[in-house]
Amino acid sequence: MLLRKHNNEGHMKNWFTDNRLQISGNLPGALCMTFCSLLVTPVAHGQSKTEVQTESSADSAEKDYEIIEVSAQRRLQDMQDVPVTVTQFGSETIKNARLREVEDVAVRTPGLTFDAFPSSQPRLFVRGVGSADRGAGGDPSTAVFLDEVYLGRPAAIAFDVFDTASIEVLKGPQGTLYGRNVVGGAVSINTAKPELDELSGSVEATAGNFNRKEGSAFVNIPVIDDTVAIRMSGAIRNRGGYVDNLYTGGEVDDQDSKHYRIHGLIEPNDDISILLSYDMTKDDGAGPDQHVLDLDTEDPLSAYWTVDQTRDITRSETDGRQKRETWGSRGQLIWDLGYGSLNYLISYRELEYDSYYDLDGGNAEQNAINLAAGNIEDSELFSQELRLQSNEDSDIAWVLGLYQYNADTIRRDLLDISIAGPTGTEVFYQNVELDSLAAYADVTFPVNDELNITAGIRYTEDEKWQDINNSESNTIVRSDEPFDVQASASWDAVTWRIGADYHLAKNHMIYTMISRGFKSGGFQDNPTSADAAAQPYDPEYATQYEVGMRSDYFNRSVIWNNTLFYMDYTNLQTSQIIGFNAVTENAGEASIKGYETDLRWRLDNGLSVNLNYAYTDATFDVFEEGGNDYAGNQMSRTPKHKAVLTPSYSFLFNNGNELLYALDYTYQSRIFDDNSNNDLEQREPSHVVNSRLIYTDGVGEWSVSLWAKNITNEKIRTHQGTFLGATLGSFNAPRTFGVTLRWNHY
Repeated sequence: MLLRKHNNEGHMKNWFTDNRLQISGNLPGALCMTFCSLLVTPVAHGQSKTEVQTESSADSAEKDYEIIEVSAQRRLQDMQDVPVTVTQFGSETIKNARLREVEDVAVRTPGLTFDAFPSSQPRLFVRGVGSADRGAGGDPSTAVFLDEVYLGRPAAIAFDVFDTASIEVLKGPQGTLYGRNVVGGAVSINTAKPELDELSGSVEATAGNFNRKEGSAFVNIPVIDDTVAIRMSGAIRNRGGYVDNLYTGGEVDDQDSKHYRIHGLIEPNDDISILLSYDMTKDDGAGPDQHVLDLDTEDPLSAYWTVDQTRDITRSETDGRQKRETWGSRGQLIWDLGYGSLNYLISYRELEYDSYYDLDGGNAEQNAINLAAGNIEDSELFSQELRLQSNEDSDIAWVLGLYQYNADTIRRDLLDISIAGPTGTEVFYQNVELDSLAAYADVTFPVNDELNITAGIRYTEDEKWQDINNSESNTIVRSDEPFDVQASASWDAVTWRIGADYHLAKNHMIYTMISRGFKSGGFQDNPTSADAAAQPYDPEYATQYEVGMRSDYFNRSVIWNNTLFYMDYTNLQTSQIIGFNAVTENAGEASIKGYETDLRWRLDNGLSVNLNYAYTDATFDVFEEGGNDYAGNQMSRTPKHKAVLTPSYSFLFNNGNELLYALDYTYQSRIFDDNSNNDLEQREPSHVVNSRLIYTDGVGEWSVSLWAKNITNEKIRTHQGTFLGATLGSFNAPRTFGVTLRWNHY
């Protein structure tokens, strides 16, 4: 995402906020005022910390306004002209609000939720649409794209957002513009790319509680003037565990990660641009914290468990491990053909993942039942995409594309179980190959100066082959004979979108969009029998109807965007516990309807408030399982209400230095972790408060930031499941705080 400032004639101009509250007094007084203030200038989505409403000059009453350009439709557009719902975070917001991982993005985004089971294999849900299984035979319903490359495995969603240009969260089915078809939505991460004419760099260091030590840096080097440049970045993040293991004397839920990235840009002439990229992430931490949260008193096995809801301690038999190494290479060619551009993107990625941890957080002295689980996965992901699209200044915006995606995943799922003495092990080996081909087209046609018509279509063909066996399982958990099953299946679908946007006035646009998405079928990762292993589950489909309005007032000092949506969701792929197995089935039909609003109000004196709110009513229309009728139930991991309030206040000193205080408050209503809406598996409403105080010199060369997350030390269940008479789960991070020093060179 790019952000530009324009005056009312549309010309680019250099600017700085010279009309905010001038502070000539001493610093302690300013600090007192910032902490006592409740209304303060936001580090808003897509804005730098100094990007607030300003007067253009002393002799003019006209004001500058911002144009936030997003790439949600594969072309740069003013956010206020985009006929889809998208939440954006700009580079300054990412840095100042310490958005480091996908979980941080989920906390700040209404309509997006995050399931940590464990956090090294994240599962995302957008407007109620998500995938609960992590097996090799399934696909995520909400996708993550890193520099337009689809990250097709949950454990492959591993990156550090340091030196990132923008993050965009698109809501609803995607497919006519993005490479891989998804039904729920997409999170698109756009890293900063090389600049041909600028030698620049930055160094950042952080220290905090729990022995947090972090360092990150980037450098942009022009190698050949106006022709070749490279940009290198890296981050090392370490901290101790949030949870002490009283049984082993160790710690769990710690962090030891390294992230590296390099881009090389070559522009031999005005018509050709070549970008070569490599990135790598390596994690080597202990397991997550797990606890016995509640007892299912209707199950006689509940007598074997001891409840332990203390967040900062565990008594698990092992500290566990979460090891992950993933890397990827990427090449992109953009060729200006005059009438349009040819864009070719090719990527290859590998993932090595190894996890093992105690599921119940106890030991034999505490629980007569002991559970431990692990996953080992090796994946190779390959994709290529060829796009022919219109120029940015073309009256008709169009794109034609071909897409290929291949995934080869070998996965081993392990469950160790002990029940009052007897022990057993269940092991599944699964090898799945996926081949996907697609062709798509999308066009936006202006009928006149006010009205645009948009239409897109896509054809997708997916084929999967799997080999699965459970020959190492023993009789305590397996009731049938061991099996080794090979199976294959294929699916195809035509998906589309059609809509229109109409500019009622210069600052007001209304739109409507209907989009249909598809996610291919798959195979069980923990089948209960040979027959179940050979039988695939069906694809799921979602059709979303959306109307919205984009409005700004008082020369964009107030922006208010509103969206209403309804989604018809069929053949949902849901995962339920049957015996010792998590089984994925198609669950009939669901209706999802809701409302989202985004209000941003910036004042000339440094005051500003952002408010984002989402109401989501996601319920099953048809869902029967095990003789139970769950029609009318709330879909799992979907709060009805989620609101994010970001007030802040900014002081500008006479010497140009700036002091910014910002606060983020997130409210999320009740969530059920299971589609059966079991009372044992509900998360109570949560309130999370984060804050930061940032002092920056007038030219932006250095800054110091004092920050805190989860200030009120809210304890929130991040995942839970009822199994063998107990609800097992984990908690969020406790209160964390620290100081970050940053030096920039431009």
